[in-house]
Amino acid sequence: MTGKNAAKHNIFGFIDRKPGPYSIYIPNGSNMTSKTLWEILSDRGKNVLVMNVPVTFPPRRVKGYLVSGFLAPRIEGATYPESLAQKLKAGGYEIDIDPWRARENLDNLYPDLMKAFKARVDAFMKLYKEKKWDFAQLHVMETDRLYHFMWEYMEDGHPKYAGEFMNVIKAIDEFLGMIDREVDDDVTVLVMSDHGFCSLKKEIYLNRFLEEAGYLSYKAEGAKSLGDIDPARTKVFCMDPGRFYINLRGREAEGIVSREEYEPLREKLCADLEGLTDEEGNRVIKDVLTKDEIYSGPHFEIAPDVVINPVDGYDPKGAFGKQTLSGKGPIVGMHTHHDAMLFVRGQELMEGGSVLDVPMTIYDIMGIQPPEGLDGRSLLKK
Repeated sequence: MTGKNAAKHNIFGFIDRKPGPYSIYIPNGSNMTSKTLWEILSDRGKNVLVMNVPVTFPPRRVKGYLVSGFLAPRIEGATYPESLAQKLKAGGYEIDIDPWRARENLDNLYPDLMKAFKARVDAFMKLYKEKKWDFAQLHVMETDRLYHFMWEYMEDGHPKYAGEFMNVIKAIDEFLGMIDREVDDDVTVLVMSDHGFCSLKKEIYLNRFLEEAGYLSYKAEGAKSLGDIDPARTKVFCMDPGRFYINLRGREAEGIVSREEYEPLREKLCADLEGLTDEEGNRVIKDVLTKDEIYSGPHFEIAPDVVINPVDGYDPKGAFGKQTLSGKGPIVGMHTHHDAMLFVRGQELMEGGSVLDVPMTIYDIMGIQPPEGLDGRSLLKK
């Protein structure tokens, strides 16, 4: 959305923590301190159509249409202009499926996904054909829901769910084929995913590890949230997905770790995480990174102090109060970090790209001078 690392735009995850008091909040577009790609294009006089991108609620003003995505509570109030909401609602548009229906009964997932996807594609194509757009973007959330709930069943060839899984993929593939046929040859088509997927072997409850290793303590039994930690006895806590925060004095509300203790403590934490294994002795963490390796910008101070990249199959969780190091629920697929992808029709791309490079690549395609302060690069081979 921005081409900037999180310490520049101020959103570090779908759930963030407040340094004081010890609590969490769900960030939205109002917490983002950087302009988005489509706002910058709008400022340059370009017509934009943006639909269903996560964390775009409340919608910001653009030169065209914006339909908020994941984390918008309802379609009313989730569009710019506001009048667009009723038009979408009349066509059966849904911001997202209700994932709890899939948790309660997996048989609900396939019909819910197909219904939401069809309405989304129909709405997008109608809006796309309304005028000549300089930039149009559709985010497909249905793949993420599908993979979280059905990836393992697909890999195992489940008699029902594997077929439903591939039917959704076929529908998306047909949509991409339609785009390829209908969009003029002088229009650049990009397809991207910001992560890959694999089957989930185990969820790894990292606050349980911290508790067992003496880094974290709770006020009482039955802890369920960040507010249940005992700040007087906690040196480190963890948030999804594998973000570790040192209880630093002067930054956290009741921090106990001094600036002098910070670096030795972080080094010990990194070493302990690198050696972390599950109950069967399997290594669960591939990379341990410090904030200095990832972030730079005005929000650097509140960034997580350590971030992990897990071994495929081991999903890092920041749940509090767990009694075991690992477990597994109805979610059977997890994100992977090494196989995000970008395809640009008619263009050869450089190797080793990052999601940070996508806005720079788009500016390059459109022949627009990018704004200052971006972290990425164009991936077009010249």
